[in-house]
Amino acid sequence: MADPRIHPSTANPPPPPPPTSSSTADSGQKPKAPNPPPSKPVPPPATYVVQLPREQIFRYPPPENARKLEALTRRKNRRSCCRRCCCVTFCLLILLIVAAAVSAGVLYLVFDFKSPKYTVTNISIKGLNLTSAAPISPVFDVTIRAENPNGRIGIYYLKDSSVNVFYNDVELSGGVLSAFYQPKKNVTVLQTPLTGSDVVLTGAVKTALRNAQNRRRVPLVVNVEAPVKIRVGSAKTWEITAKVRCDVVLDGLNERAEIVSKDCDYSVRLW
Repeated sequence: MADPRIHPSTANPPPPPPPTSSSTADSGQKPKAPNPPPSKPVPPPATYVVQLPREQIFRYPPPENARKLEALTRRKNRRSCCRRCCCVTFCLLILLIVAAAVSAGVLYLVFDFKSPKYTVTNISIKGLNLTSAAPISPVFDVTIRAENPNGRIGIYYLKDSSVNVFYNDVELSGGVLSAFYQPKKNVTVLQTPLTGSDVVLTGAVKTALRNAQNRRRVPLVVNVEAPVKIRVGSAKTWEITAKVRCDVVLDGLNERAEIVSKDCDYSVRLW
């Protein structure tokens, strides 16, 4: 009879029991932490290439260029200010011209304005020595006739006027007119003494004057420049400059000189 025996199974041995806390402590080793799950790989950073037009690339100028740029900017600003001032001045000048034209039109149309008339009626000369080599100081007594033909307008002749006598652009004598008021429809005769001071005449000028005196035709020019104001009723205009040029021919250069011919032109400067 067979002896029954029990043999251990070797097919699947049982797993070892988990270590207890007591055994871990006895062994003196710390429990290992579980391994973290594997992380995903980080891709490398992307690289971008941006292309700009060459004219849009800005660079920092050196300090000396920055100072030059600032100086040029200031010059441009000053030039622009000067241009603006010139434009404003030009506009104001245009407005003044327009206002003067309108005023003149009103005077002509509303008040029937007529230009004053001026003429030289007599010239007496003293001390014009053409034989001496020294400077001369001749005296001219010039008589001027001023006529105001207007029936509604008076004329104020102000101070700081001037009267001069010339021969071929050589000033022989000079003086001023007396300040006065000329009413409407009035004729005023002014006798004005003119004096030359240390006038030096060249030999050619003296020869020409002697030849003209021998021919009894001495051409002279009398220039008158006077500031005036026109009175219309109780109102006055701004200061206007009246200019008169008279071309006069005398028969001699002495106190008894007579006027052979004369021609006077009149003009006005409105400012």
